[in-house]
Amino acid sequence: MVLTAELQQQLSQYLTLLEKEVVLKACLGEDPASQEVKSFLEEVVALSGKLSLTSADLKLKPSFTIDRKDYDSGICFAGLPLGHEFESFVLALLQVGGRAPKISPEQKARIEGLKQTCHFETFVSLSCHNCPDVVQALNIISLLNPNISHSMIEGGSFKDLADKYQVMAVPTIFLDGKEWASGRQNLDQILDLLSPQEKPTYQVDEPYDCLVIGGGPAGASAAIYTARKGLKVALVAKSFGGQVNETLGIENMIGQIYTEGPKLMQQIRAHVEHYPIDLIENVTVSSLEVEDEKVKVSLGEQGYLTSKTLIVATGAHWRLINVPGEKEFKAKGISYCPHCDGPLFKDKPVVVIGGGNSGIEAALDMANLASSVTVLEYADHLKADAVLLERLREKSNVTIVTKANTTAIEGQGKVQSLTYVDRDSQESHTIKADGVFILVGLVPNTDFVKNCLTLNDKGEIIVDERGQSNQERIFAAGDCTNSTYKQIVISMGSGATAALSAHDYLMRQG
Repeated sequence: MVLTAELQQQLSQYLTLLEKEVVLKACLGEDPASQEVKSFLEEVVALSGKLSLTSADLKLKPSFTIDRKDYDSGICFAGLPLGHEFESFVLALLQVGGRAPKISPEQKARIEGLKQTCHFETFVSLSCHNCPDVVQALNIISLLNPNISHSMIEGGSFKDLADKYQVMAVPTIFLDGKEWASGRQNLDQILDLLSPQEKPTYQVDEPYDCLVIGGGPAGASAAIYTARKGLKVALVAKSFGGQVNETLGIENMIGQIYTEGPKLMQQIRAHVEHYPIDLIENVTVSSLEVEDEKVKVSLGEQGYLTSKTLIVATGAHWRLINVPGEKEFKAKGISYCPHCDGPLFKDKPVVVIGGGNSGIEAALDMANLASSVTVLEYADHLKADAVLLERLREKSNVTIVTKANTTAIEGQGKVQSLTYVDRDSQESHTIKADGVFILVGLVPNTDFVKNCLTLNDKGEIIVDERGQSNQERIFAAGDCTNSTYKQIVISMGSGATAALSAHDYLMRQG
């Protein structure tokens, strides 16, 4: 049995929503992978009278398409769509079966207006939490536009093909056999690549009561708290979700024993949308200017917004090590997400740079996949929690090197080796590696506030216990500030604190 009893029960409930008959057309062989896909499809078909299974001649084996008797959807799954891709599979079933995708009329019109003929292939890993966004977006485009088709390819099942295409990070999208894009992409971003549109401009002189910059937990919390106070509020974000979208397992969110970053941010987004908050996405704030009774927020070529108070909650991003090869080999062996890209390095030697919790968690994950794992730490000791270090020392294929200063990442077209210098002896060492996972901490996203806010030596906004910055109308919250600890629950609390402080400020101003 491929599907657990729990998954079968959940899927049975979803399949009651099918409005039209759906045909699964499979291309299978006698190999174990094909037989597993066959068992999976037979178990699925047995759950609904509106599903049927037949054979087909497809490009990849094992693979299957999801169609109707009267319509080919253009949607194909190569490999077993479990893990994070099970949701993609279920949504494809429902959408081909007559349930309309949850997209805006504008998005639907853009999809139907695409004139080019395209075949997309997306390489994924089942442990990647970024891949489903891409798969689901391209599946929707394929379903609604007959000129376009899409195949999800599970990299672990098609390792030779992934090696041939030199896929070393997921998701990676190929268009008609050529690499087209990589990394997390939502539907709007993919449509912008296919059919660029002029970006909307803003010129808002009538100020908001409170403007929140940042779409992570701190920003969302701040927006909800200010909206609940009856203020006119807008939340501005380059993309909603922030760094939490890159977080897989979350086990310290009080009230939830376990959740995952993308799921948590979906719940938070729904909470934000419950209130009359103007959600302005896909914009980048370039600078701030404090005027007499308001703050002017520049959006570069997209105009500006104004507000009586401002809360900066822009979070942080992964720190780079800035050595030769880091930029050149990004997505070609260099990764910042072991959950996403780890399965592509099965039985290969890898290096993890960073001895904190994130680095050691990555090393533990990779020890179960890679042929060998070398952990490099610049300091003279590993900084991770004792429980993680104890687990790491039980792994026979892990080597720990402290006092290691990485100096170069090298290769031909992809990562092949890494060089570091021993900080005591000054001797240079070169390690063979197909993958390098860099997890050396976070950098606050605060470049745009340097002209008006006081920062510490780490680039963090200095705030007091109320979230107040050095400018009376401007507050800040979350990982972009000088808060001692960087945790989701602390960011939420600091967002609420900043929101209440902004409200108190407006009340005092009358």
